[in-house]
Amino acid sequence: MKNRPTRPRTGGSTADQATVRRHNLSVVLSHLRDHGPRSRARLAEETGLNKATVSSLVAELVDRGLVGEGETERATVGRPGQIIRLDGEHVVAVGAEVNIGYLSVLVLNLRGQVVARQRIALDTAAMEPALVLARLGRLLVSALVGVGVRPVGVAIAVPGLVEADTGVVRAAPNLGWTDVPVVAEISRLLGEPPYPVLLDNEANLAALAEVEAQGLDRGGDLILLTGAAGVGSGVVVGGRLLRGAHGFAGEVGHMRVRADGPLCGCGRRGCWEAAVGLNALLAAAPEQDPVHGSGDQSEDDPLPDLERRLAGIGDLAAAGDARVLAAIADIDRWLTIGAGILVNAFNPHLLVLGGYFAALRPWIAGSLREELRGHVFARDVGGTRVAFSPLGFSGSVRGGASQILDRVFRDPVLVEPVDKPLAQEEIV
Repeated sequence: MKNRPTRPRTGGSTADQATVRRHNLSVVLSHLRDHGPRSRARLAEETGLNKATVSSLVAELVDRGLVGEGETERATVGRPGQIIRLDGEHVVAVGAEVNIGYLSVLVLNLRGQVVARQRIALDTAAMEPALVLARLGRLLVSALVGVGVRPVGVAIAVPGLVEADTGVVRAAPNLGWTDVPVVAEISRLLGEPPYPVLLDNEANLAALAEVEAQGLDRGGDLILLTGAAGVGSGVVVGGRLLRGAHGFAGEVGHMRVRADGPLCGCGRRGCWEAAVGLNALLAAAPEQDPVHGSGDQSEDDPLPDLERRLAGIGDLAAAGDARVLAAIADIDRWLTIGAGILVNAFNPHLLVLGGYFAALRPWIAGSLREELRGHVFARDVGGTRVAFSPLGFSGSVRGGASQILDRVFRDPVLVEPVDKPLAQEEIV
C-alpha cells in the first residue's frame, strides 16, 4: 500500500503536527524512490499535497542531504520547475554477514547503488566468536573510512536462531555459537556509533532482497531457500517477514525428513540440511574438503573458497563426473521433498532457491519444477513458481543494507541535517 499524505487537524498539538510532517516527508521521499525524479509541481499533483507544503518538505529533505535539484523541467505551459531527485550519495546503509567460510560487507547509498563492498574468506567455524567479530569490525571500518559517507545504520546477518530485539545469536550450530551478543560487541568495536546496529537471520535478510530482485511488488509472497553448510528459509507474506512468536521462524533446515539420515550439526539425525546442505555435495566431489576446515583461506583473497569450490564442482558435473552427478541427483530428490512441504504449507507466489542451490540450476531446475507436482497437493503446484536467485551469496548483505534504507524512507528525520557537524567517530 502506498503512503498517503496526511494533514494536521486545525488546532492540533505541536506533537501531532510534527508527526504529520514526518509522515509527509516519508511520502515525498518514497515517491521519488518509487517513481523517479519529479518537479515540485508534479510531486504535489501526484501525492495530493499542496505546492507550498511540497516546497517546504523538499527544502528539509535537501537540508538532510536526501534529495537534490537537477535540471530544469521542460514545460509547454507555465513556468518550468527544477527536477527533484534522490541525492543521498553520501548517506549510506551497511549490510554485513558472518557465514561459514567468509565475512562480507556491502555499502549502499540512498539510491541503492553500491558504494563499497568487501568480502574475505575466513574459517569462521574454527574461530572464537570474539575473534570473528573483531575481524568483522575491522572490515566495517575499512569499508567506510575515507569515502566521506554518513552511515545511517548497520544490519548484521548470521545463520541461526537470532533474537533481533536483543541483538544476540542464541544458537548457530554450524558456527558453533551459543548466546553471542553480536550487536553489543560490534557497537563497542565501532565506538558506540549514533546510528543503529541491528541483527537478523541471514535467510530473512536475503529473502527481503529477493522481493526486489525477483520483481515482486511490496505486498508479494515469497519463500527463499538458501543453501550453504546449513539450509535456511526466509518467508515473506504480504510483503512482510514471517518471524514467528519469538522471531525464530524459518529454521526449515532442521525439519526432520530422513530418520536414517546423517548427523546434523545441531546434534540430531534426519534434519533436512544434513541431506541437502553443501557438505553433502562437497563430500562427494573429489579433492573437496568440507566447507569449514580449509587451511588456505586468505584475508587478501577477494573470492571466497566456497565459490571457487562450487565452480570446480560445476566443471566436474559438466564433464559428466558420475560421482558428482549422483550427489546432485540425491540432493535434488531431498530438496524436492522439503520444498513440497513448504509449498503445501505456505503456497507462495514464488519459491526462490539461493546460495549454493542457485549454482546447481543447470542440473536441478527442470527436475525440481516437474517433481514438485508429485509433492504438492494443489493442482499445478498451487500456482507457485520456482525461481533461482541472481544474487549469489550477496543476498543477505544486500537485504541488510536495504532494510536500513527502508528505515530512512519511512522516517527521513533519522538523518541529521548536512550542516550538523559530524564527529570523527560518527563516520565509522
